[in-house]
Amino acid sequence: MYERHNQPLISRKAFIRRLLIHVLLASGLVIVSLGAGILGYHFLENLSWIDALLNASMILGGMGPVNTLTTDAGKVFASLYALFSGMVFLVVAGLLVAPVAHRILHRMHLDK
Repeated sequence: MYERHNQPLISRKAFIRRLLIHVLLASGLVIVSLGAGILGYHFLENLSWIDALLNASMILGGMGPVNTLTTDAGKVFASLYALFSGMVFLVVAGLLVAPVAHRILHRMHLDK
């Protein structure tokens, strides 16, 4: 997917295309994760769709839940979803930083 250290730096157009692909992948992961959270809160905690969206968004964004959880299934789901959301944050950060970091490091090693 990335050029090797002995290959020339890709063009600016190809780099922007690579950035766009990474942004789309990260966005897709966030959307799928948000959807899973909405479904979990709606069906396991019996929240309305809008409250499920709010809770899932707040957990995925790292802020914490809004509504008080009342069912055991909802509490277990919220715990697992919070752990999952932390991993999603790391993966999304990696997806967004990787192409830029690779280009910087590749450019630094072109002289060698």
